[in-house]
Amino acid sequence: MEEGKLDLISSLPYEILRKIVSFLPLKQAVRTSVLSTAWRRHWAPFCVNLELNSGQITSHEASEEVTKVMGTFLRSYENSEQLKFSLCFPDESENGYSKKKDELIVLATKGVQKELHLGFSEGQGVTSDFQLNLKPICPNFRNHHPTQTVGFSSLKTLHLQSVTHLAKNLVSTFFSNFHLLESLNLEKCPELQGVNVEANDCLQRLVVADCPNMVSITVSAPNLKSFWYQGVLPQIRLNCVPNLVNVRLNLRDGLGQSEFDCEEILSLLASLKDVEILTISGWLLEWLCSAGVIFRRLEFQFNKLKELRWIDSIIDKHKRDSLACFLNISPFLEQLSVDIDKTHNSIAPPFFHHYWHEPHLWMDYATMKSNVSQLLHLKVIKLAAYSNEEDQLSLMDLLLEKAVMLQSMTVTSLENRSWRVGKIPCSQLKQTSQSHPKQVAISPPNKEYIFGSQKKINADCTLHMAFVCKFDYPF
Repeated sequence: MEEGKLDLISSLPYEILRKIVSFLPLKQAVRTSVLSTAWRRHWAPFCVNLELNSGQITSHEASEEVTKVMGTFLRSYENSEQLKFSLCFPDESENGYSKKKDELIVLATKGVQKELHLGFSEGQGVTSDFQLNLKPICPNFRNHHPTQTVGFSSLKTLHLQSVTHLAKNLVSTFFSNFHLLESLNLEKCPELQGVNVEANDCLQRLVVADCPNMVSITVSAPNLKSFWYQGVLPQIRLNCVPNLVNVRLNLRDGLGQSEFDCEEILSLLASLKDVEILTISGWLLEWLCSAGVIFRRLEFQFNKLKELRWIDSIIDKHKRDSLACFLNISPFLEQLSVDIDKTHNSIAPPFFHHYWHEPHLWMDYATMKSNVSQLLHLKVIKLAAYSNEEDQLSLMDLLLEKAVMLQSMTVTSLENRSWRVGKIPCSQLKQTSQSHPKQVAISPPNKEYIFGSQKKINADCTLHMAFVCKFDYPF
């Protein structure tokens, strides 16, 4: 703030600041803590210290103590607030004095929209890999007074960050009493190797992200509609998810500790066959094709898939061809996005000892193109530009050929500029050239189309238009 100007908002009474914060989504509300001392004072957490016996963390007594504290904190969602409590586990020394063995610090932040963030950190205790079991019923709460659990029961959204082995039982206990929980986020847990989620009919959204040692995920949630995963490839089993609509498999960190098992991956894809929106890493499709999978000979298709987002660090000939193979089992696809994400690791497939695979895979472009089915329902295509111009143009050519009902194709350049692509009949070529004098022509490998561009200056941005002209003779 400029010198001499009065910060009128920060000087408002504390109760008014609390009221202002209550109108903000929790993520934006927390950011007000950096505005001034007055705002920072609002976010000063209530601090509670609990000292437990070293073996008590898994016991009924420990759950009782922590539940009382959390239950009191969650009794009302009228204001966004923070609670910080420290759990100390002392160990008896040889001379009879107790010393601190481990410490678990929990920072709880609640929002007015019945949202709770739980962040965990430890002292200098030894780290340990662990499994996390989240189930809807926990015997530890059966005898609790209703006033202790009413806040748990009404919670809608739960974010768990940096869960450790010391916190796993507390998290399981909390989850079991979030009876109306609709959304669960689990992220940045380096010790976590496996998670088993058994939810009731309320859970609709599950996100698991950035757990680098993840090996297995098992989900049973009858009303789950959205499942997003980001990180290394684990074993994913979706056992009871009949209402699943939107799935994101962003495997940007590669294989991780798991071995690549074709049967496991195909079983996962089969459990996703009824989704309508799918995001998938390109390297996974490439590996499946390299291992010998023939997509159109599988016993299932993605007959309900409307939107497909392909994502990887690069797209080359092999990734292009494996995407084309997958399109053969997505007959009702309406929108396709091909995104280049440089945060993805570059993952080269191993050598698989198979002599059978998609008939056109890794063959010449013309053969590959002839084996791709017509995309009768594909209307919208969004492509990210990448460095290999030949591969980019051949993919555009393939999609323009097969998407017979195409309404829009957009290519976004590395400079974040948009290029619109469309077909222009030969009879209109001269007219197009006259109306777009700044057009630049680029010839693709098969000489069948011309890709051109022209700048169009709008009031708020610059739009690049690309035109595709088909000829009956070589360019």
